[in-house]
Amino acid sequence: MTAAEVWFAPGRANLMGEHTDYNEGFVLPFALAQGVTATARVRDDGLLVLRSRQVPDAPVTVDLDALAPGSVTGWAAYPAGVAWALRAAGHAVRGASVDVDSDLPVGAGVSSSAALECSVALALCSLSGVSVPRRALATIAKRAENEFVGAPTGIIDQSAALLCEEGHALLLDCGTLGTTQVPFRPAAAGVSALVIDTRVTHALVSGEYAARRAECEAAARLLGVPALGAVTDVRDLDRLTDPLLRRRARHVVTDSARARAIAAALEGPGAVDAAVGASNIYAFIGKLLIEGHASLRDDFEVSWPEADATVETAVAAGAYGAKMIGGGFGGSVLALLPAGRAGALRAAVTETFTGRGWKPPEFLDAVPSPAARRLF
Repeated sequence: MTAAEVWFAPGRANLMGEHTDYNEGFVLPFALAQGVTATARVRDDGLLVLRSRQVPDAPVTVDLDALAPGSVTGWAAYPAGVAWALRAAGHAVRGASVDVDSDLPVGAGVSSSAALECSVALALCSLSGVSVPRRALATIAKRAENEFVGAPTGIIDQSAALLCEEGHALLLDCGTLGTTQVPFRPAAAGVSALVIDTRVTHALVSGEYAARRAECEAAARLLGVPALGAVTDVRDLDRLTDPLLRRRARHVVTDSARARAIAAALEGPGAVDAAVGASNIYAFIGKLLIEGHASLRDDFEVSWPEADATVETAVAAGAYGAKMIGGGFGGSVLALLPAGRAGALRAAVTETFTGRGWKPPEFLDAVPSPAARRLF
């Protein structure tokens, strides 16, 4: 039996820039310590045999030559889609047995699907002797999710999984795919970053996500731009007579601007002092997180009651700021808070949930971590 290779790809949290990626705006994610592990062995029969520790059913076996969008469903569509997209890009991927394991919550807005795609993509490339630059691999994994799985997502998740650096957030211009590594070390500043899983699951293949994308595309057409990321002055949106499209576009333009503002603040306190006279970078960032959540709630209308309650409770418990992360309609909230307030915040949010009859939330320490890598 050939030796196994073990590859890991992280989930991500997003400081700012929700729904801006497919609009060719700016995003600012960072990789989490938690992620998906793919243990893979090469096969000589042209088959892809997929097992998941989280779905302990019979393995899913597919013929690489028979792969086509819609031919595989459920969790296995993500790794199968990666194999299909790699082959469609001209890469001679060999058969493999792949066992996956994860310590990421599914449907929590922390990019478990992209972590699965990217860990398997790296494993398949390595086993097949295929070399693909990571930026190109992110595009291939995105194609798998868009065309094979049917989720109309942007490129933030795959880029975060493959390109993030430890102790940094990734400022990604989704129009040009240019990247800047931005120092982000909250613990060194006495700050905790906490992901709060509301345990309301979401599904990006749902109609609401696709509807928001279609609305953004309609707004861009009316403004005469290729994508809303090309708009940098929110006053230009006054030309949109449809109030719904104007709200959708306003979120995209302002969230993209907030991503750039947070990146500038993290690159040096002078940028914050000059802008707002603040002495605490994280107080400034927290204010933008709160603004970003309000925009997602009111202008883009993708928040949900548990997220709104989490943000309100977290801020009342002493957080600098908090916002929903991910595509919306379920998932998680990211909070930044003084490290000494973490216990009180966890207790306060849990009390809010139990008091309203909701399932207790779960918490992940969000430590800015390295991108995907081979473990063994």
